[in-house]
Amino acid sequence: MSGTIKLKYCVDGEWKESETGKFMDIRNPSTGEKMAGTPCCTMDEVNSAIEAASAAYPAWSATPVIKRVQVLYKFRDLIDAHLDELTLICANEHGKVWEEAKGDILKVREPVEIACSAPILMMGESLMNASTGFDTVLFRESVGVFAGVVPFNFPGMIPMGWMMPMCIATGNTLVLKASSSTPMTSMRLLELLHEAGLPKGVVNLVTCSRVEAEIFLTHPDVKGVSFVGSTSVGLHIYSTAAANGKRVQALCEAKNHALVLNDADLESAARAIINSGFGCAGERCMALSVIVVQEDIADRMVALLSKFASELRIGPAWDEASELGPVASEGQRQSIVKWIGKGIEEGAELVLDGRAVSVKGFEKGFYLGPSIFDHVEPGMTVGDREIFGPVICVKRVETFEEGLTIMNANEFANGSVIFTRSGYYGREFARLSHGGMVGINVGIPVPVGIFPFSGHKNSFFGDLHALGKDGVRFFTETKVVTTKWSDPEAKGKSAKVDTWEGSVVR
Repeated sequence: MSGTIKLKYCVDGEWKESETGKFMDIRNPSTGEKMAGTPCCTMDEVNSAIEAASAAYPAWSATPVIKRVQVLYKFRDLIDAHLDELTLICANEHGKVWEEAKGDILKVREPVEIACSAPILMMGESLMNASTGFDTVLFRESVGVFAGVVPFNFPGMIPMGWMMPMCIATGNTLVLKASSSTPMTSMRLLELLHEAGLPKGVVNLVTCSRVEAEIFLTHPDVKGVSFVGSTSVGLHIYSTAAANGKRVQALCEAKNHALVLNDADLESAARAIINSGFGCAGERCMALSVIVVQEDIADRMVALLSKFASELRIGPAWDEASELGPVASEGQRQSIVKWIGKGIEEGAELVLDGRAVSVKGFEKGFYLGPSIFDHVEPGMTVGDREIFGPVICVKRVETFEEGLTIMNANEFANGSVIFTRSGYYGREFARLSHGGMVGINVGIPVPVGIFPFSGHKNSFFGDLHALGKDGVRFFTETKVVTTKWSDPEAKGKSAKVDTWEGSVVR
């Protein structure tokens, strides 16, 4: 580690040097150069983060919600003031091109603004004289300590947008396990959050391996876990944490399909697909990675996709002229290369091959060009499993019904899209698609944060999704209080007692 920056972890508002002997490399994907090392925090250090969050919870939860959100108002202004700085950090550690990295940061700001509405969102319900003389009020209250387990692909949005704002606005405290390969964006955002006035211990941040993170699933002080990552890990987290009495939201893998009908505006559809499938180098769970096309327009569609993909300018993330940056790591690059080889072995036709791409002056960067497979048949794993890279598969069908059947047969159901001019088929698709987020002539069907990120099937485990009113419910629990006040003038007088649906009526 000589000559390399050693990052710290944050507990109780203090950035501390880890006692670990193991540091994990953070490399700039655009250059391949090592930028820093992040600690694999010890079990004791992870436990200390939980203890700090637990100690901070009573005072923070007792702080009126109107005062809690003042921190988020200030944090929002600091995001705006440091937008370029945060964008550069995100671009350098992940490899997103400039506009994509900026979008990652702006997707922190959006949920923060929504969480500032917590005073209204937490309001409960009431009914006077619910039963004769009895008034009932429902309150929404905080739950306790939450853990957030974070992937590499959205270093800002997921930890500090999806998880943090509503969690703390509703009065909970949080321990984030940031991605070991892309932790610096969330670290800088946490510094700004403390600058905005966040009390010590309300949000804590560690980096560690799965071994140390396992404590989140069993620790009695952790009341809930929010996770984004692979389906295998998500299922483990959901099963283990739920068995230990914790609430869980586990957002997992995807293989999003788009159905292109022969009445669609093909050029518009192709450009939307290119943006969705190759944006962020395909490393996002809402990428359109499979295109289901009616046979009579398939050749034209594949030609358009190949043309537009070939025109993408590949370059380093910080260059604002770059349209496709590197993937996040060499390991990820090699995984995608193996998937492309697997597709060839399975008999799919590789009409555009991005494996040989090299960017002059940045030959050690983790670059891949866009790749497109045609004639991907049912049963080919390249068309069914998540690749998480700049690869699009084309499946050919004859009819709307055949296309929908193929799409719904997939085990994942984060999102699904149709491109058509037909209102009838658009409505039928929205009604019958298994996708939790559906787009009609929309390439990336992610709603704004006032709606939930609602994946289905093996794309999600849990009951309440991230963001939207689901997010409010996930981070709160309800308490129902029933009150009766006796008339002091009626002291000593007998009262007639009846029962009505289990309630005493006087």
